[in-house]
Parts: sequence; C-alpha cells; structure tokens
Amino acid sequence: MTVPRVRAAAVAAGLTAAAALALTACGSASGSAASGAGGGKSAAKATSAADFGGMDALVAAAKKEGTLNAIALPPDWANYGAIIAAFEKKYGIKVADENPDGASQDEINAITSRKGQGRAPDVVDLGNSFALSAASQGILAPYKVASWDDIPAAQKDPNGLRYDDYGGYVSIGCDAKAVKVCPTTFADLLKPQYKGQVALNGDPTKSGSAFGGVFAAALAGGGSLDDIQPGLDFFHKLKASGNFNPVESTPATVEKGETPISIDWDYLNAGYAKEFAAKGLDWKVTVPSDGQYAQYYSQAINKYAPHPAAARLWEEFLYSTEGQNLWLQGFSRPAEMQAMQQKGTIDQAAAAKLPPVTGAPQFPTTAQVDAAQKAVLAGWSKAVG
Repeated sequence: MTVPRVRAAAVAAGLTAAAALALTACGSASGSAASGAGGGKSAAKATSAADFGGMDALVAAAKKEGTLNAIALPPDWANYGAIIAAFEKKYGIKVADENPDGASQDEINAITSRKGQGRAPDVVDLGNSFALSAASQGILAPYKVASWDDIPAAQKDPNGLRYDDYGGYVSIGCDAKAVKVCPTTFADLLKPQYKGQVALNGDPTKSGSAFGGVFAAALAGGGSLDDIQPGLDFFHKLKASGNFNPVESTPATVEKGETPISIDWDYLNAGYAKEFAAKGLDWKVTVPSDGQYAQYYSQAINKYAPHPAAARLWEEFLYSTEGQNLWLQGFSRPAEMQAMQQKGTIDQAAAAKLPPVTGAPQFPTTAQVDAAQKAVLAGWSKAVG
C-alpha cells in the first residue's frame, strides 16, 4: 500500500526499503481451477466455498494452482510474516508477496494495470477508504467466507465485495530514551520541545494509516467523522511550528533516531515496542485520549485473479480461528474478535497485550470516508507543503 500502509514494518523487515519483488507470471485468469468438483462453479465465479463444491474441492483446486499472488504485505505488519508462513505450510501453496512496502493505491493500480496478466495480484489488503473505492470501480470479486456471519454487518459489504480483516486505533509511538517526556495527546504534539520529531507512517493521500492519523487529529481538534478539515489544519500547524517531520516513519528510521515520534496504528507501534526492546530502545505507545480513531483494513479478491481458487482459500484461512488469532498475536484487533470471545476461541494471552483504550470506537460511513478522502486529496499538499 506506498509506504505506507506503510506499512511500517521492521516491525521491521517489511519496511526494508529494498523489498519490491517482481512477480513472475504464474498462470492466467483462466487458470487451472476452471471448474469445481462435484459440479460446482468455476473458482473465478464462486461466491463461497460451498458454491465451488465445498472446502475439499477448493483446497484441491488451490493446490493445483500452486501460487498466490499477494501484494504490499510487510512480514511484521500485523503479523503477516507468520500468517504467510502458516498458510504455505498448511496448504503447500507459495505466496509471492510483491512490493511489501507498497500502499493501498499501489494495490489498486496493480489490479487495473495488469488485468489478464499472470502477475496480477490475486488478493489485496486495503485501507478501508481504498477498499470502498475499489468496490465502486467494479474490480473486486464477490466472495463470502464460511465465517461470514461472525464479521459484524457494519464491517463488510453485503454482497461480499470487501470485508474488514483487522484493525486498531491511531496511536502515538515515542522513543522514551530520545524524548524526555513522551507526548500522549495530539495537543502535546504542538509543544515546542518536539521540533522536527513528529512523523507519519506515509502519505495520507496514499496510505490508510496516515489517512487515519489525519482523521484522529480532526477528532482531537473539534472535527468529526463528517469534518476532517481540522485534521488538515492540525498538520498545517504542526508544519508551521517546525514539529512535523516529513520523513516517512519506518522501523529503520526509528532505530536511526530519525523519527523519534510516530503517529501510526497501535498494533504497529506495539510491534515496535516488542521488536526494539532487545535493541535497547524504549518505545512507548499511547492511544491519544483526545483523538481516538479506530479503523480496519479490508480484504478483497481481484475480480480477474490469475489464481482464483488460491485467492478464495487465502480468505478462508484468514477468517478461520487460526488466521484471526494470528492477526491478534500481531497486536491487531481481528474483525471476528467479538464472536471469538463469545465462542471462547480467542487467544486470551494475545488479547491481554493490546494497548488499552476507553470507550467504544465509531466508524465512518462510506459517504463520510468518501468526503474525507476527497478533502485530504485536495488539501494535504497545501497543509504541509
């Protein structure tokens, strides 16, 4: 997603600037899973595992394809390294992850520019606003996983075009050894002692995490889900004060001391804390009380996926108890978390490690996201340029 989902990652390895694997052609959109066992539909047309002839048929077809083309999944972003390894081990299907440091718009561009090509992404993991945009463009395939009913209604497209996977709250990460008093609110970030220290994980016109940062700042500055302008105003003030650091925050920049304060998702910042402890860094993570903004990323299948069966099997894995708990172990809140708590299938130890928050999150509607995205696209460069 640019960097950005940015996915920050080393929380780490994901953000090694170098990683941009070029996918090789591995089949075409008319792939090997042309039809399902037992008279099911073709994988490319199947809207559920049952529609294809059942999970056994889907697994067999996906194994025959042998490859899943993924994109923009840093290994340490929400525990994707472990998730990919578990999927490969379980099914013997190779996951080719292109451009791990990419942003949501990069994923959409890859779908639209590679239609009919074997190197097109099979699946995408998009910032929510970008997922809504992709759905409206008609480039996503409808599909409902077996655990569809466990995904809250407000967090999925009713037709299965996209569905939330994991999420968290915008947070403030701080190198407590480099910063004498770590900020805990957006108001704090404007204080003069933080000159040149406050960074974002990407560009909000391309990155879901950075977009969330602007939305959180808006809520802190008197805005609302209907009004993101105060968020743009906040970053204008941050830039004018000299506190805004234009360097994209990554694990590497944190380790080098280039971005001692980072506005990012709490699961990424919490991951930093775990990774950096062994390196002598004391990374503090706070969900700001004056700007609590929660958001999820969304899964979707490319309508023209070159490996349609593997794409659908990937989604089934992610929304299984195993997949959801793997996200949770990466400090992110999986979409099925409430249902898993009720069923007693959640990883209690992992859930206890999540950064504390107060109150219930509010999520913007499609119309609110669309309006906010347009405002950011029109005003970001003016705000910080």
